[in-house]
Parts: sequence; C-alpha cells; structure tokens
Amino acid sequence: MSITITAFEASPDRGQGLARDMRVRWALEEVGQPYDVRLVSFEEMKQLAHLALHPFGQIPTYEEDGLVLFESGAIVFHIAQHHAGLLPDDAHARARAIAWMFAALNTVEPPIVDLEQSEYAEGDKSWFEERRPMIHDRIRGRLDQLSTRLGDADWLAGGFSAGDLLMVMVLRRLEGTGILQDYPILSAYIARGEARPAYRRAFADQLAVFEASR
Repeated sequence: MSITITAFEASPDRGQGLARDMRVRWALEEVGQPYDVRLVSFEEMKQLAHLALHPFGQIPTYEEDGLVLFESGAIVFHIAQHHAGLLPDDAHARARAIAWMFAALNTVEPPIVDLEQSEYAEGDKSWFEERRPMIHDRIRGRLDQLSTRLGDADWLAGGFSAGDLLMVMVLRRLEGTGILQDYPILSAYIARGEARPAYRRAFADQLAVFEASR
C-alpha cells in the first residue's frame, strides 16, 4: 500500500513551506519513498472522517498499510526508523539524533510558536507590547544555546539526521521576524538544510499546491 499524507488545500503560509506537512514531505524525499497527498480544506479537517485520522483536526496525517499516524514529529520518527537515511546505524549516534528531534519540537519550537500566535491573537491587547519582548528573550535564549552547541559543525549530531530536519523546519518559522539575522551560524545551518535536493523537491511540491489554489 502506498503512503498517503494530508496537507492543507489552501495553506495559510501562502506557499512558504512552513506548514507541518512540509516536514513529512522532506523526510519522505530524503529516504526516497513515494507518497500521495490528499488535500483537505479547513472545513473537512473538522469533520468526522478527518477526525478519525487526527483527533485534533489538524494536518498532517500519515496512512500506510492500515497504519494511521498524526503529529509531524511522530510521523518523521516513524519514517526515520523504517527507512535508511535519517538516523545513524550506530546505537549511540542514533540516540543522540533522536534527542535532537525532541529538542527541536519540545525546547526550541514552543516559544517560536508562542510568538506567532501572540501576534495575531493578542496583538490588539493593551499589554501586548510588554509581553512581546519577553517572548523574544525566551527565543533568543534558546538560539544562543543552540548556536553555541552547533559551533562550526555542519549538523547537530554528526551527519545530517531527522534531528536536523526538524530543527531546520522549526528555525525557519523565525524567517521574517528579524531575529535570525543576529545568528549567522544558525542562518548558515538553515541554508544548508534548504540546499539539500530532498528539501528542494518537497518545497516545490508544497508550493505547487499553493499556486494551484490561487
């Protein structure tokens, strides 16, 4: 049975490759696995058929041979476990790469998402201008630590891994905020990820969906 993932019929990121299906697309491209994409509208995401796949009514979902998964991190982990190319063979190196997957989603991403959500959910509140610097400080604290750890290495745990894939995608969410310009090491890291052929194929496919919806 072929792999099928779900993605936005009309992505709110306007083709920038920030929607979370991009993480799964990139992972599948890295390991050379073909897949189909089923596009869903915001209305369809809240209907029972989609909720049976994703209990929170979001994207992406992953279906293969009777297996249904949700949450982009879990899907990328599954792909990495079952196909060569995203996790090292050595047990210790593999564990370190997996640790970076968790770090990307649990440590680095939350304040970045908080910044995104606060801009449109709280931007009109009288106290927003006081809160925003605190969010920026939380983000910069994590970026300081990440930049120091990466140093002059190309990737976080030896060769490119699923940890880097998720970390690059998380950091890309800061594009347009002006924060990344203070972190040349991380900007170069993102650029290395974006230069990978698998990333470019995944980005082109995601962008094509947006272009078709215009």
